[in-house]
Amino acid sequence: MKQLLTSFLCVLCCGFAAATGVYNVRDYGAKGDGRTLDSPAINAAIEAAEKAGGGQVLLPAGTYLSGSIRLKSNIDLHLAAGSTILAAADKDFRGKDIPGGRLYDESESFGGFPEYQDGGHTYFHNSLIWAEGQTNVSITGHGMIDGKGLTKKDTESGGKVQGGSIGTGDKAIALKQCRQVTIRDVTIYRGGHFAIIMTGCDLSTIDNVTIDTNRDGFDIDCCKYMTITNCKINTPRDDALVLKASYALKKAVSCEHIAISNCNITGYKLGTLLDGTYQPEPVGWVCGRFKLGTESNGGYRNISLTNCTFAYSSGLAFEEVDQGRMENIVVSNITMSHVHHYPIYITTGCRNRGPKEVTQPSSARDIQISNVIADDCDSLCSIIVTGMKDEPVRNVWLQNIRLYFKGGGTKDLADKDYREQGTNYPEPKFAGWTPAYGLYARHVEGLHVNDVTFRYERPDYRPAVLLDDVHGATLRAIDAPTETGVEKVVTRRSGQITVY
Repeated sequence: MKQLLTSFLCVLCCGFAAATGVYNVRDYGAKGDGRTLDSPAINAAIEAAEKAGGGQVLLPAGTYLSGSIRLKSNIDLHLAAGSTILAAADKDFRGKDIPGGRLYDESESFGGFPEYQDGGHTYFHNSLIWAEGQTNVSITGHGMIDGKGLTKKDTESGGKVQGGSIGTGDKAIALKQCRQVTIRDVTIYRGGHFAIIMTGCDLSTIDNVTIDTNRDGFDIDCCKYMTITNCKINTPRDDALVLKASYALKKAVSCEHIAISNCNITGYKLGTLLDGTYQPEPVGWVCGRFKLGTESNGGYRNISLTNCTFAYSSGLAFEEVDQGRMENIVVSNITMSHVHHYPIYITTGCRNRGPKEVTQPSSARDIQISNVIADDCDSLCSIIVTGMKDEPVRNVWLQNIRLYFKGGGTKDLADKDYREQGTNYPEPKFAGWTPAYGLYARHVEGLHVNDVTFRYERPDYRPAVLLDDVHGATLRAIDAPTETGVEKVVTRRSGQITVY
């Protein structure tokens, strides 16, 4: 009789779900107690919704210990307020049987040729929430995704995070070749190698997402037609918001038509954005920042970033080093406080991490940056704009920019043989102090600087601007102090330079 009643209730609940389009994971066996592995039940609800043509898979308040969750077409995975998807770890199941034999799905096969990108960009199925080749998928709601168990090291211990693992779950959300994706309102804490990675996804909307994580926040790779708005991203040990154009799709695919606005990027200690204590992280490899690169086989086109704030973070980095084209980039209305390493960095190089038969050089052109204010900037690096000797960066506009540096540069730095990018990893930290404290440009054709103010706290004996192999430059209204005997603008091997 009890079994018959249970079957009747199951049929009744499933019929109700089909009628309303809402599939409550509790009806499929999820406990939400933080101890029971609930991913099998969550996946059962997703499969039921998919079979019915789609719907909302609802996680009510509770903590759902989970391994891999497989999103399908026409599914909205909805995390209600008070709900948490908690990434399971092997230690949670010591001495216990794991349903299905493993917590996270096995990494997919990539193919028989050498990968031209890191493992984190190559494998997706070994993630907490993943989808490949699906349409109209969404993750919504005011709940949380906690990736505590995504990496082999305890992310709370300060130990080195083993990102890029191909054997265990290492990404909170991983979406590949999906269309019409929406991620809205959720919070991601301790997201593993990537809190969110989207590769080859088109027609996507990311809105009001909060990320406080141990590695990269949000990587957008080979994607088109995407808007990212109103997000808060805290990444004390890696990049915050990154556009890439890797070889993960086994061909060069551009990242283009991406519009980003009204976002906050920070480099506070892990968890202190969420708990409201906002403790700055000591500067290490990198802290926060918005970046294009480094994986850049397919290039970048038609990218806009506007109305964003940065705090205790590196600044803006635009890096094309893998034989792609970077063009039509517009950045405006940016404020930064306590800038690590550099405020603005534009470069090309010849790392050329890709098929050897590709012979075109990396290139960059038509980049416009305006209305930027930054204080407490590390004096290691000025604004940097560097191309290659045989392939200069072309047409860069810098307008209405105010930068306040710490100062302290010595006079000998002006004569420094600054490292050519070449095949080096494009990180200014490794090249050391720039020869100018405000703007250093080399191998550039068409540089237009207007209404720019530089200041420093301590005396700095470098010139404000140094142009090396720059042709066709216009400098207008450069307000920048220099120490006695130091020229404001220095040019070398350059031509057609006009200073107003």
